[in-house]
Amino acid sequence: MEVSLNKWFRCDVDKREFKKLCKKSDYQGWKHMIIYFSCLFTFGYLAFITWGTWWALLWFWLYGTIWGCSDALWHETGHRTAFKSKFLNDFFYYISGFMDNFEPVRWRHTHFHHHSYTIFNDPVDYEIAIKKPSDLLLFFSIFVPFGALLYPHRSLYWETIKHAFGVTTEVMEKCIPENERSKCRWSARSHVFIWVATAVASIYFQSWLPLLYIVLPNLYGKTLMALFGLTQHTGLQEDIKDHRYSTRTVYLNPVFSFLYWQMEYHIEHHMFPTVPSYNLPKLHQLIKNQLPPASKGLWGAYSEIIPAVFKQAKDPDYKIELSVPN
Repeated sequence: MEVSLNKWFRCDVDKREFKKLCKKSDYQGWKHMIIYFSCLFTFGYLAFITWGTWWALLWFWLYGTIWGCSDALWHETGHRTAFKSKFLNDFFYYISGFMDNFEPVRWRHTHFHHHSYTIFNDPVDYEIAIKKPSDLLLFFSIFVPFGALLYPHRSLYWETIKHAFGVTTEVMEKCIPENERSKCRWSARSHVFIWVATAVASIYFQSWLPLLYIVLPNLYGKTLMALFGLTQHTGLQEDIKDHRYSTRTVYLNPVFSFLYWQMEYHIEHHMFPTVPSYNLPKLHQLIKNQLPPASKGLWGAYSEIIPAVFKQAKDPDYKIELSVPN
């Protein structure tokens, strides 16, 4: 399975420098994982020892936010660029896939499809959350804890349950080869089994804790990750084989950059998906004079995204005009 970037525009970059940037590192992968899971377990422990007090709300909010950022782990290991080791990439891919509620078989295929047809309508890019004309309620609900419950039919929980019961969904039919669909269904069943077992444990122990730790973080802790993720393509041009028009790079502070695992350099990632995320800042420096100006922080990105979403709700043909070097 490979990303198809045939006939896509790519910036000029020195071949020797590019070869260096494509080198993977187990050290970089382990460093990120150790810091990430240390933060997750620390906030989880603080939530446990303060359970029954108002402090638990703070610690569970932080725990859920860190858990929600498992999306970045899923993404980097899915590209097999987090580690040099294929085994380590796949091991953490399946763990973070469960955490992120991204069933691994389905999402490996649809993510490679996303790279091959970024914001295309034919074939459909299934990873674009806000399609035109914009659904304003959907857009704002994404940032609200438990907002996903407003659109249960769009929920990844519901899709996984359907796959677990053998339903062939549209995304399965369009993106997953027939010989992989059985694997997808069994993987979905493993997710559903863990959810059911967690719910049974909560009932048995008469406690919300199992659900708060394992099943519900994706409902109450996704706000920050959603803020990161919707900067990638929202409001930009569709159906064009030039990521400078369809994708956005954003400058983030060091903490946010760590949690997002440098995916804020998103034009660079789409142009050169074999470059590990920890090398994207270096790649950006090499090609930034060939790119539109990067947005300055989340505030800078959403100052153009929010007006664009409102305009696209009325005019689906509207797109943000970018200053792209010739």
